[in-house]
Amino acid sequence: MGQHELSIAKDPESRKTFLRHLLHDVEAIETMLEDGLFESGITRIGAEQEFCLVDKHYRPSLNSLQVLEKISDSHFTPELARYNLEINLDPLPFQENSLSEMEASLRSLLDKAEQAAGSFEEKIILTGILPTIDYRAVQMEYMTPKQRYEALANIIAELRGEDFELNITGVDELILKHHNILFEACNTSFQCHLQIEPNEFSDMYNWSQMLSGPVLSVAANSPLLIGKQLWAETRIPLFQQSIDTRGKGYHLRERAQRVTFGNRWIKNVGDVYKNDIARHTLLFMTDIERDSLEVLKEGGIPKLKALQLHNGTIYKWNRPCYGVTNGIPHLRIENRYLPSGPTVDDEIANLAFWCGLMSSMPEKFSDNWENLSFEEAKENFHKAAMWGIQSGMVWDGRLTSARNLILDILLPMAQEGLESKNISTKDIDKYLSVIEQRAARHATGSRWIVNSYRNLKKELARDEAAIALTVIMNERRLSGSPVHEWETATLTEAGKLELHYEIVSNVMTTDLITANENDLAYLVLKIMEWRNIRHLPVEDNRGSLKGIITKKRLVQYLSDPQKKDLATAGDVMEKDPVTIGPNEDIKFAMLLMLDKGVSSLPVVENGELIGIITDKDTRDVWNKMKKKTDAD
Repeated sequence: MGQHELSIAKDPESRKTFLRHLLHDVEAIETMLEDGLFESGITRIGAEQEFCLVDKHYRPSLNSLQVLEKISDSHFTPELARYNLEINLDPLPFQENSLSEMEASLRSLLDKAEQAAGSFEEKIILTGILPTIDYRAVQMEYMTPKQRYEALANIIAELRGEDFELNITGVDELILKHHNILFEACNTSFQCHLQIEPNEFSDMYNWSQMLSGPVLSVAANSPLLIGKQLWAETRIPLFQQSIDTRGKGYHLRERAQRVTFGNRWIKNVGDVYKNDIARHTLLFMTDIERDSLEVLKEGGIPKLKALQLHNGTIYKWNRPCYGVTNGIPHLRIENRYLPSGPTVDDEIANLAFWCGLMSSMPEKFSDNWENLSFEEAKENFHKAAMWGIQSGMVWDGRLTSARNLILDILLPMAQEGLESKNISTKDIDKYLSVIEQRAARHATGSRWIVNSYRNLKKELARDEAAIALTVIMNERRLSGSPVHEWETATLTEAGKLELHYEIVSNVMTTDLITANENDLAYLVLKIMEWRNIRHLPVEDNRGSLKGIITKKRLVQYLSDPQKKDLATAGDVMEKDPVTIGPNEDIKFAMLLMLDKGVSSLPVVENGELIGIITDKDTRDVWNKMKKKTDAD
């Protein structure tokens, strides 16, 4: 989505013209392959670094465009959300010291970003999903005000025809509806590019698919979303579900996702593009100055703008890419499943591991994909996303642990591949040792985040633990040690944690015990006694709030023996209770309780009950805020 002059593909005549260009682009790429016009004999690597911006309280920033202007460097571009930016690293020939050179370049550019962010009292965070993302950060005010993002949001919502739904189950569950695509912006990646020999593309692409599960298992770094412990690499299901254009109601009909691993081995690069055109509707158009086949006939090299635009709206985890450098076309594979962070060393180690493996495909796999199981490769990928380094993998027909597969088979292959590219011994030892230690110790970023979050929650509320975790994660990154050397985070390490309570969703309770209006009132009383609950929301079968019951009110009502056996929750509840939205200011919630003389506020969004905040919650927050003020 790097092009700016886009239009939604609705106008019939313009659409037909653009589709003709798209078909000609596919013909052009096949003609260039037949005529040997693609660059050969050199391998280049590249990367795109996405990162998060947080304010002085470590919550998602709104200032990405201001920070971008302050940086004033063409390597940087905006992203979908106003708390994300991206760095496009310069490609390098894959040889000798290219890995350490890429690390140095990345560190230099991140330093620029940190200096610019610091002028706004903000920081940058390298992580697959920012732990402090809350419900407010996925509202439209956080979308970067750019035409292409607004167009993307509108067309995907129109194609879907209904609210977006997230349903991700791990240790916790995240099940919710949402009105826009901004949950996609929660994902930040370290996208790696590898240039491929044109006559080897199908083998290399299939090999990259086969490697995806094992590589992801040792690189996972995104286990949390909105305080919930989900998959080891939650970015995978989150990205798939957050921009899924498929609505309900298709039953047994299969429809392809725009975020996909794929469903079969490929035969050539044209095969990928043809399948995508056949399966995925056109989202956007742009003006095409010259037809690609005409450019070829005149001896030029076409840009294939139509094909690149369409390809940019189909989010394969391994994506084929076409590019032109100094007038010479090339093919590359973009690895999109690797997460950002947790350190630069870890990211470059992931790049080294992947590129080393890509450079050492066993000869027995070449032109032999029909005898290998694509389903096993796809299964490995999804198991890695769910369980990370703790998952099992099927490799060469045998089941083994991801850890043993990496240590016993893949690391030696990666070393051989790096040596074949004349990568320096110093770089090979440095980066592959990071992968080795992560696998040997089960010490991935994902495991560190989970273990640290659980430890912090022993002393802190969920939102507080997320802030402390983000603070410590940033300090650890700046220390220079890769994640396998990190000890489990403790509250002491967070230092003088500056907690800042802004909105109701930061404080509300979401794990609710509720009653139906037809439940026996005496049953409700028993539940409140069993769970030590003073306030119990009453809802209907659709989750809409009908009222609220306080224990004091219920005890008084049931003191009449005649009512004890027959009364229902609907008889006792306070109807039309005072409610509040999740994005309201926490101080407003305090004042509202005082003004209305209530001790709890159901939190409601779009008519549905999503949480509750009580006088105990607000009192705890007030005491913490007062304690901080006194200390200052």
